[in-house]
Amino acid sequence: MKYLVTGGAGFVGSNIAFALRRERKAEVTVLDDFSSGHFKNLSGFEGDVIGEDLLSPGWFAKVGKVDAVFHEAAVTDTTVMDQKKMMQVNVEGFKAVLAFAAQYGVKTVVYASSAGVYGNGKCPMTEDSAPEPENVYGFSKAIMDNVARDFASAHKDIALTGLRYFNVYGPGEAYKGKVASMMYQLYLQMKAGKRPRIFKFGEQMRDFVYIKDIVRANFNALDADGFGVCNVASGHPENFNKVVDCLNKAMGLDLAPEYIENPYAFYQNRTHADLRRAKTRLNYRPEWNLENGIADYVKELEKKL
Repeated sequence: MKYLVTGGAGFVGSNIAFALRRERKAEVTVLDDFSSGHFKNLSGFEGDVIGEDLLSPGWFAKVGKVDAVFHEAAVTDTTVMDQKKMMQVNVEGFKAVLAFAAQYGVKTVVYASSAGVYGNGKCPMTEDSAPEPENVYGFSKAIMDNVARDFASAHKDIALTGLRYFNVYGPGEAYKGKVASMMYQLYLQMKAGKRPRIFKFGEQMRDFVYIKDIVRANFNALDADGFGVCNVASGHPENFNKVVDCLNKAMGLDLAPEYIENPYAFYQNRTHADLRRAKTRLNYRPEWNLENGIADYVKELEKKL
């Protein structure tokens, strides 16, 4: 089997690329323009890497025939306010991937959508609820889902699955910098002996999901037929005080949070995924709760620092 991973030098993409090589012994091509991905995420990778932008001509032929595409390339910084850039990269880039799939007879496309489409919508968040994005990132992902639906109706020979990632954390995100998960940001603060800084009063809820569950959901999507958009999360939201507690336990520390003001007007105060569709379509059942995920992540981080 041969797979294409777009955005394969990024956080989620690199984890998928390595898992395809390790678990499926597959031939893997990474396509990434390295605008936010980092070559060190692919250190030791044994596949091909094409340094091209999705909107540049010529990458179709360089990639050639593949069995499936994992589309992870995107502007993932939710604080980016450049609406034109967000829509060009996320939406038009996705259209290019779908055009490639149609032209080269790709059997399956799995793409990254986002819980950002829900904004501060009603919890638990279901895939059938109307999108209420709070920023242009969430809006771009909602439009991607529309594009996917319309494409699937015209190309019934291609299986197409969108995965609405909730708050993903885990190894490989270090190069995201300021937009890396709070787990990583707080770990660095606590490792330096500082009190972890979180918004007042740490009660905002997030449906955190460990990267290993994200990879599993992507692999399960290879066996899904037709079209569908599914939430991918833990299904059990936790607050940021709990995150600090788990980090303290994993790191052997006892640092109290420092509460700060929240400067964001478009902040999601709670996310909570309804996972019924993911269980039905993908046979997805998360294996990592917050405490175990953070403990595993800290072990990986300690190896590198």
